[in-house]
Amino acid sequence: MAITIKQVSSKDDLRRFIKFNVDLYKNNPYAAPDLYEDVINTLDPQKNAAFDFCEAAYFLACKDNKLVGRIAAIINKKANERWNLKSTRFGWIDFIDDYEVSEALIKAAEDWGREHGMTEIQGPLGFTDMDPEGMLIEGFDELSTMATIYNYPYYAKHMERLGFEKEADWVEFKLVVPENGIPERYQRIAEIVRKKYNLKVKKFTSRKQLAEQYGQDIFRLINESFSPLFGYSELSPRQIDQYVKMYIPLIDLRMITLITDAEDKLICVGISMPSFTRALQKAKGSLFPFGWYHLAKILFLKKYPDTLDLMLVAVKPEYQNKGVNALLFTDLIPVYMNLGFKYVETNVELESNNKVQAQWEYFERKQHKRRRCFKKSI
Repeated sequence: MAITIKQVSSKDDLRRFIKFNVDLYKNNPYAAPDLYEDVINTLDPQKNAAFDFCEAAYFLACKDNKLVGRIAAIINKKANERWNLKSTRFGWIDFIDDYEVSEALIKAAEDWGREHGMTEIQGPLGFTDMDPEGMLIEGFDELSTMATIYNYPYYAKHMERLGFEKEADWVEFKLVVPENGIPERYQRIAEIVRKKYNLKVKKFTSRKQLAEQYGQDIFRLINESFSPLFGYSELSPRQIDQYVKMYIPLIDLRMITLITDAEDKLICVGISMPSFTRALQKAKGSLFPFGWYHLAKILFLKKYPDTLDLMLVAVKPEYQNKGVNALLFTDLIPVYMNLGFKYVETNVELESNNKVQAQWEYFERKQHKRRRCFKKSI
């Protein structure tokens, strides 16, 4: 039977779009399900500030009256201008192992992009880098993280058959939290850097104080440090306001470290969170009716798993490759040890980003996942 493509045009359509991922991976032990409430906040133009400079359309694929796939088509005007592209991004792509389905979904995204004057398609990408990006191509038997995409091995084969080629790869590492404390060389480098540049480690016990004093600066620093990286879309002031309100209330303040210069200007930030993957699996993709309980055990009861997610490390460009990361992790490693963490998931790093990967040199580590952004002309 032919594949039917329907553009999402109602709240019920959007609900089915989001729920398809949960249903497709409900028996998979490695996937971290999308949390329905979070995805709604991302995909709804009334709730996501990225729509100030983005357009999007969402498509469902049906076969034999059954939902078999989904895809989002996105045009980020700011990124296209920054990188001199006429590109449609595709994201939130899922499908059964059927080439007719993947072909129909990609065609829908291509046609929509072409109608809007675009000449290429790339993905998986989100509206901005704050969304999950990159199709998993290695590490299918590794536990996913809340911040990344999990997909079945057949996805990449479909992309290649549909004429896509590699545009960029990200890698991920699993680090072992040192049992014997901070590596000695890290300590030496940290002390040298601290004295040489007159740097200070900042910790907070009040989320309100953190948000008021450095909330905006954290995301401005992310813009500055990530700006040269592949496909980066600068966060707008309205997005920054949104993310300050969204993320700072969720952070265990012990797991965020700021480093400032002699004038108290922010030059480095490291933010970690306990892994929510197992909790999300138990929640089955929704806070209600009982999903909130599994997340609350981590957020409020502080019942942490043995793994944490390193959500981001941002360093002001003029301080990169100067050992500031050593000062950052000299503060964070004892926190990790005291909270009982054994492993750290780094989340995604561009394979070409040697500056980031150099900071793991003194950790026991394994590069255990790889994901890819595909592209082709349309």
